[in-house]
Amino acid sequence: MEIIEKVKNNLPEDLVDRVELEGCEIVVYTKDKLFFLDAAEQVRDVVKELKKRIEVRPTSNLALPEEETKKKIREVIPEEAGIREIRFQPDRSIVIINAEKPGLVIGRGGESFQKIKKETLWVPRIERTPEIKSNVVKSIRKLLHTETSWRKKFLKKVGEDIFSERKTNRDWVRLTFLGGYREVGRSCTLVETPKSKIIMDCGVKVGGSESEAYPYLQIKEFDPTELDAIIVGHSHLDHVGMVPYLYEYGFEGPVYLTPPALDLATMLCLDYIDVLRKNGAQPPFTAKGVKEMVKHSITLDYNEVSDVGPDVRLTFQQAGHLLGSSLVHLHVGQGLHNIVYTGDIKFSPTRLFDPAFTNFQRIETLIVESTYGNPNDKMPSRKDAERSLLEIVNRTIERKGKVIIPSFGVGRAQQVMCLLSESDFESPVYIDGMIWDATAIHTAYPEYLSNRLERKIFQGDNPFMNEIFKKLTTPDERKRAWENEPCVILSTSGMLTGGPVMEHIKALGEDSKNTLIFVGYQGEGTLGRRIQKGWKEIQIKAGGKQTVLKLGMEIQTVSGLSGHSDRNQLLNFVSRLNSKPERIITCHGDNNTTLNFARGLHKIFRLETISPKNLETIRLR
Repeated sequence: MEIIEKVKNNLPEDLVDRVELEGCEIVVYTKDKLFFLDAAEQVRDVVKELKKRIEVRPTSNLALPEEETKKKIREVIPEEAGIREIRFQPDRSIVIINAEKPGLVIGRGGESFQKIKKETLWVPRIERTPEIKSNVVKSIRKLLHTETSWRKKFLKKVGEDIFSERKTNRDWVRLTFLGGYREVGRSCTLVETPKSKIIMDCGVKVGGSESEAYPYLQIKEFDPTELDAIIVGHSHLDHVGMVPYLYEYGFEGPVYLTPPALDLATMLCLDYIDVLRKNGAQPPFTAKGVKEMVKHSITLDYNEVSDVGPDVRLTFQQAGHLLGSSLVHLHVGQGLHNIVYTGDIKFSPTRLFDPAFTNFQRIETLIVESTYGNPNDKMPSRKDAERSLLEIVNRTIERKGKVIIPSFGVGRAQQVMCLLSESDFESPVYIDGMIWDATAIHTAYPEYLSNRLERKIFQGDNPFMNEIFKKLTTPDERKRAWENEPCVILSTSGMLTGGPVMEHIKALGEDSKNTLIFVGYQGEGTLGRRIQKGWKEIQIKAGGKQTVLKLGMEIQTVSGLSGHSDRNQLLNFVSRLNSKPERIITCHGDNNTTLNFARGLHKIFRLETISPKNLETIRLR
């Protein structure tokens, strides 16, 4: 290919054994030890000229044997680094070091990392061992390792597609809205450029009717075999829940997302299958689709620029909404057009994350969520919300009661855990359902948390490892939690639509000493919304029969812990953007909200605003 020839022509011929493509990355293999160890300056000039990512690796016969390499690594790395596993990918000349403290593997100023590279002639890759054991993280890493040969061929094919000369009859950039416009759920946007076709997000509307549960993937403009890539902003099901479906029905290309987003998406998609089957419904995909999503994944860190199509470059930036959530920046052509898609964002600091990124150098089109974009959508401050939550919890504990907090497995639960841990709370906090596994994934990626929280964890003060947290897994463990001293029970599901939280409500709901606290949105028609509205008698299933439970427990709602921005925060986000967009498109809100927010943006910023409907298409260039 032309790009490979250009790389070869720009490097000394006697130093280059071969050049291969791995996705958007160009890998130069060399038999020259000195060139491998000190190629940075020569490669930097080529990167600057070609504007492509290039890595130099040694040929496999140059590297130290695997057992000697393991021994050398353990000699170089201090024992307190907690090395758990050393794995090899010989055909890529990569050694993967799994450790509890990656910083000690890297060493001060990268000293240990460079020493491993120099003395073994392998390219080190470092993984963090989660402080809480995570079967999801372990399974994903094992799958990607066992599929190394397949992945190498796959990444080569992705690279060939990216760097090939492609001719089409398109000379425009346009968006087609397949879901999530004038509604919340099933987010999906088709992006077509002169040489590429990409979709951003592909989600489900959880709890939606069959006719509106999934994106409009049946239209003639959408053909999964023509897609260059799927880009996932974050791992909530309304943004990622149909990605496995695409792999079962024809798509064979890459899905781009951050490393923690991949882990969380895998967990949530598998859980989605399980929940549907337990409710007697047929899932739109199987575990095979989830496995294919993992196999075809390409993970990118924040601020890492990657070609994802012949004329599209992708960069993820912090969105502040969820672990690994991203603002999606697409740079089309050589400065032809720049699109920023916010997905879901939080533009204020939370217990877990810093605010969404705003320092974009160019934006022509901004696609922004508007979940809470109405003029009257104003949230309490985070400090007020946290103070209120602690007051209710402490009041209940003082009267020897128990607190039930229904929560979504990812995001809100970890915020509550972090708050209780950092507030010197001393009573037991029982964790039930998916929350424990999601928290384990958080411990694997402290660099994706706020700067404040990352520093605390690196200093050995991980709030998620507090001894107050205790995992519940069996009926006997739950029963002991109900019978023992005052406590907090944090459990799924967040809207009381099922899950272990219902067992806790059955056991504790009649006692006036206890409290039920809602910390998340309760959808219309859910049991959680009914209780919020004042229902004191609810239908439950006990012993295989329907019966009525009379609620005597205190019912409270604490607002202000949302991972979304309210209207003022959204307006502040737009005003703080380093580059003023030419147009703003609103999404991810109900019909009136997206329209109202678009009108408000136009009035304040005096630019073109659009609130499209699903199935509409807009030409940008």
